[in-house]
Amino acid sequence: MTVSILIFLPVIAALAVLLFKNETAKHAALFFSVIELAIAGVFLANFIPDASSQFGVDVPWIPKLGIYFSAGIDGISMIMVLLTTVLVPLIILTTYKHQYKNANAFYALILFMQAGMLVVFTALDGFLFYVGWEAALIPIYFICSLWGGENRIRITIKFFIYTFAGSLFMLLGIIFLYIQSPAQTYDIRNFYDSGQTIARHQGIIFWAFFLAFAIKMPLFPFHTWQPDTYTEAPNAGTMMLSGIMLKMGVYGVIRWLIPITPMAMITWQNVAIILSVIGIVYASVIAFTQTDGKRLVAYSSIAHVGLISAGIFAWNTQGVQGSMIQMLSHGINVVGMFFIWDIISTRLGTRNISQLGGIAKVAPQFSIAFLIIVLGTVALPLTNGFIGEFLLLNSVYQYNIWIAAVAGLTIIFGAVYMLRMYKNVMQGPTNELTAVFADIHGSEKIALGIICLLIIGLGIYPQPILHISAAAVENLVHTAKLSGKF
Repeated sequence: MTVSILIFLPVIAALAVLLFKNETAKHAALFFSVIELAIAGVFLANFIPDASSQFGVDVPWIPKLGIYFSAGIDGISMIMVLLTTVLVPLIILTTYKHQYKNANAFYALILFMQAGMLVVFTALDGFLFYVGWEAALIPIYFICSLWGGENRIRITIKFFIYTFAGSLFMLLGIIFLYIQSPAQTYDIRNFYDSGQTIARHQGIIFWAFFLAFAIKMPLFPFHTWQPDTYTEAPNAGTMMLSGIMLKMGVYGVIRWLIPITPMAMITWQNVAIILSVIGIVYASVIAFTQTDGKRLVAYSSIAHVGLISAGIFAWNTQGVQGSMIQMLSHGINVVGMFFIWDIISTRLGTRNISQLGGIAKVAPQFSIAFLIIVLGTVALPLTNGFIGEFLLLNSVYQYNIWIAAVAGLTIIFGAVYMLRMYKNVMQGPTNELTAVFADIHGSEKIALGIICLLIIGLGIYPQPILHISAAAVENLVHTAKLSGKF
């Protein structure tokens, strides 16, 4: 069994979903996404946690141009495959209380997007990586522009211009590496070797890739598309963007950017880390001022991704390992947070925090789930957010103690604005609006229950996830350090 089944099943599923209507399309999409998760479970059960790439496929695509359909799964890719295949059925489940016009197209686009992201996370060919990168962008553009809020067209065009511009820089970098390559292929191992032979051009390649990945994550100052897009997108689109798609940028830094340009990374390492830390502080300060709950979560996401980025660019085993488990944890937590606000806005017609209060008195099960997700987001020990943030801060501390001190503000600031948000929404007396808030039931209870179990389970016992990626991370970090001589 090869990774191609993971990539093509969502495409086939999307085409099948287009044949159904309304509720049937929704059920079919959930069914196919669960099948995809089960297949990922089979891959995980047969995965050997070493540094090798497994379940590979490598067939000629356009051989005259050195392009191959080459993909495989190592420990780093396996974490991303799990992230994608766990979250997509959860995201579909969160939509069960909603009715979408042309529901078959909506759910088909989600499955197409899943296929594109899985290509990105498993590609071993630069051209295939770029195809997956763009293939994931097209469905989310239509999801946001067709089912988004009233300002969706303007906001979606801004998002598309940002991300497409970054993609073009990356494409130029890929073509440049191909031209400079003696083997004239897009193979990732060939790119690693080519990066070493053109040391004087590494700075150009570094920035070509960095811009694409920094926009996608997003990092300060390339973040301005994100809060508006997250706010205007339909909730499922916001979850796909924040829970999975932004991880494409983080993954790109780990898999492509630093191993290809290790010497340029040394030159620009400090700049990248400082931009990451500025993003942490900036986004946290802006989050304090937000009255829209969904927008507050969007800025919180920028701060958390800033810490992940800083830990990666410190480039040690703790930082990259921390980023792997934190990407998984952040995906779970941010999907949970956006689902919480989706429930609130659906029931009450508002996301304005100042208009809420006392919901815990009338919806105790909802309040418990909300609190668990908040505690995971603020990295309370024994929740999933703790181990990743601990490893990331340790990584940055090894790089520079003062930068680590500033980066640590993400935990302090995050705890303050998240707990204050919870207090204002859930505690105190009810008002005319919140007194009739109905507690969670049906699909809401199932989705939030799964999210809470993942938050607690990964927090208590994160070792299996760390074990999956440990060997691949160690090998990649060590190889890049040898190549960059640092």
